[in-house]
Amino acid sequence: METKIKPLAIHDSSSGFPARWIGYCEEKNIPFRRVNCYSDNIIDQLAECSALMWHHHQGNPVDFLVAKQILFALEHAGFPVFPNFKTGWHFDDKLGQKYLLESLNIPTPNAYAFFSRAEALAWAAETLYPKVFKLRCGAGSANVILVRDLKYARRLIERAFDRGFPAYSPWASLKERWRKFRQGKTGIWEPIKGVLRFFQSPPYSRIRGPEQSYAYFQDFVPNNESDTRIIVIDHKAFALKRYVRDNDFRASGSGKFGYEPELFDQKCVELAFQITDRIQPQVGVYDFVFDAKKQPLLLEISYGFLAEGYDACPGYWDRSLVWHSGKFNPYGWMVESLLLQIRSLTSDESNFQDRSV
Repeated sequence: METKIKPLAIHDSSSGFPARWIGYCEEKNIPFRRVNCYSDNIIDQLAECSALMWHHHQGNPVDFLVAKQILFALEHAGFPVFPNFKTGWHFDDKLGQKYLLESLNIPTPNAYAFFSRAEALAWAAETLYPKVFKLRCGAGSANVILVRDLKYARRLIERAFDRGFPAYSPWASLKERWRKFRQGKTGIWEPIKGVLRFFQSPPYSRIRGPEQSYAYFQDFVPNNESDTRIIVIDHKAFALKRYVRDNDFRASGSGKFGYEPELFDQKCVELAFQITDRIQPQVGVYDFVFDAKKQPLLLEISYGFLAEGYDACPGYWDRSLVWHSGKFNPYGWMVESLLLQIRSLTSDESNFQDRSV
């Protein structure tokens, strides 16, 4: 007889995946419990639960401070979590991703990290342009700059090793808010809020402090009118093509999407499965562009994505690259994968509470 599973703990949040997880659990009669991971007694709250699911976000100041620490501490104690270490340690950390992808020989544009002003300036004087300058944090193409010449590279390097860069750029944010307003996607209040941000940055930026004492560049890969995002969960993959913004080189955050399966090069889907086999995340979000030989290069990885942007996906590929048309529930895949892990543990053992020394 199958052992009854304790409730899944889901961090109660109005944004991200939690509403989708809860909806799936309610539909399938899977026991769950809403918890507050910001509570001092969160460990005690989890004593009667079987696992923790927490969609933490880089723009939430408290998530930035404690999410990875709590999740990885629990995982260290043998308690199943989502996202686990292999899924989340490199989240919102482009520097960490550079070393991960290089260690695994995953095809990616050449990346250059410097922790010395002199070394960065010497490299900048010899390299070819354009290059892409990035901060280690940021989503939606935030903190990504095209560097066309040595003069601009020197300027960025000097600032990187001086006062640094805020995690939130009010000028870049205002331009993005104005772009969306002109496209009719937002109301006038968004540009107004962008102006107000010049006087007070968001809490997460103040907590993170400036990004400084390093310079990170990546080779620019030209002639890409879009990037290809492949998401792999539980041996299944779905995709989104993101077209670049007008008069820009960046695709992330453009809001211009393509979904039809014929838009996607199967090499990207196959490579996404191969990368997942190497990294072993619970969720792998992979952004690809193509080099001059039409071979995919991986730009960045993540575990999170904006759920609403993927509801229009018309189907998914299985591990054999067979296409399955129709609606699907990737958030249910996340839940079921975690349940499978729980069931694989010794059924009569308390995998958390009884591990005290």
